[in-house]
Amino acid sequence: MPYDLDKIDMRVLNAPAARAGEALARLDERIARSPIRDGFFQRQNFADAIASLWVDGELVHLEDIVLHDVRLDIRTPTHELTIAHSILRARRQIFAHPPDWALSAAGIARLRGRGVLGDEPVPARSDLARSVGADDLALDDDSHGDDFAEIDAVLARSTAVLNGSAIPRPADARDPLVYDADWDEDERLEQWRMVLHETGGLSPALRGAILLDAWSAIEVLQHRTELGRQLVASLLRRDGTTPSHLPALNVGLRSVRREQRHSRSRMTRLLALLEAFTAAAELGMKEHHRILLARQQLERQASAKRTNSNLSRLVDLVVARPVVSANLIAKELGVTPQGARHLVAQLPLREMTGRGRFRAWGLL
Repeated sequence: MPYDLDKIDMRVLNAPAARAGEALARLDERIARSPIRDGFFQRQNFADAIASLWVDGELVHLEDIVLHDVRLDIRTPTHELTIAHSILRARRQIFAHPPDWALSAAGIARLRGRGVLGDEPVPARSDLARSVGADDLALDDDSHGDDFAEIDAVLARSTAVLNGSAIPRPADARDPLVYDADWDEDERLEQWRMVLHETGGLSPALRGAILLDAWSAIEVLQHRTELGRQLVASLLRRDGTTPSHLPALNVGLRSVRREQRHSRSRMTRLLALLEAFTAAAELGMKEHHRILLARQQLERQASAKRTNSNLSRLVDLVVARPVVSANLIAKELGVTPQGARHLVAQLPLREMTGRGRFRAWGLL
C-alpha cells in the first residue's frame, strides 16, 4: 500500500523536527573538532548495532560483538550476534563511501547483499594455478576452465566475507522456506524511493522521520528491517545535518517507549521518531563528554610512566573500543596476554564481565 503524505499534519511536526535537527547538528559540530573523534565513531557503531537488535527484540552482549569483530570469540557466535556484526559492517561501509552512496541504487543493492563485487578485482585464475608452472600442471585450459572459474568464484566470495563486503545473491536463488515468493521487495523499495523523492522539500530531520516510518509501514525487506534506520542515518549525513558522522539513531529509539514507536496513529509514531532523534543526539553528547573526561584521567596516569611504555597506546585502544580483553590488547599492542594484564592493572579500568576467566575491561 502506498505511503500517503497528505494525511500528515506537517505543522505539528515542524517544531519537534527543528529541535531534533538542532540537537544532531550540535553533536556533529562537537564531534568534528573532538580529539577522540575516531574512537567515538567506533564506539557509536558498536552501540548502534546493539541498540538495533534491542529495538527488534533481541539481545547481544557488548563484549561478544567487540571480540567477534576482531575474531577472538570466546563462544560460538549466535544468529543475533551475526546480525549485529552485519549492522556494524554496514555502518562502516556507509561511512567509508561518499555521503550520497548509500541512498543510490548501487548502494542500496550492495547493502541488501545484491551488489556486484567491484571493489576487489576477481583474479583471472586462482593463486594456486598461478604459483605452479603450466608445464608442471599440464592442464588443458579448455577442459578445466570451468573448474578454475568455480574456484575463483569461491575465493572471491571468501574474500568478500573477510573484507566485510556483500555477496551477490540472485533473487531466484532464495530459499522458499525463508523468503516469501509473493513478497516483491523491488516493488516495495520503489514505493519507498517515491516517498524519498516526494519529501525532498522537507527539513532533513522531518524527512528522516517520515522515511523511517514509511520503511516500516511499507515493510520493504523481509529480513532486513534494520537497514532502513541506517539509510535514514545516511540521509541525515548526506543532507548536511550530520556531515561529520553517521548518527546512532537506534540508541535514541531505545529510549522511546515501544507503545509510541508502534502506535496505530501515524502522528504519534512520527513524534516518537523525532523524539528518538533528539534523544540520540543528547545521549551521544553525554557519552562524548564521559569518554573525553575518562581519556584525560587515563592520560595523566600514563604520563607518569616512562616514555616507551605501551600505556599511552592502551589508552587510545580503550577509548576506541567499548571493552577490551587481554587477547585483544595483546593482538593490537604486540605484547603477550600476561603483559596485557599487567598494563591493565596500571590503569583505573573497570572489569566488565565479573568472570575469573575471559575477562574484559572498559572505561569507568
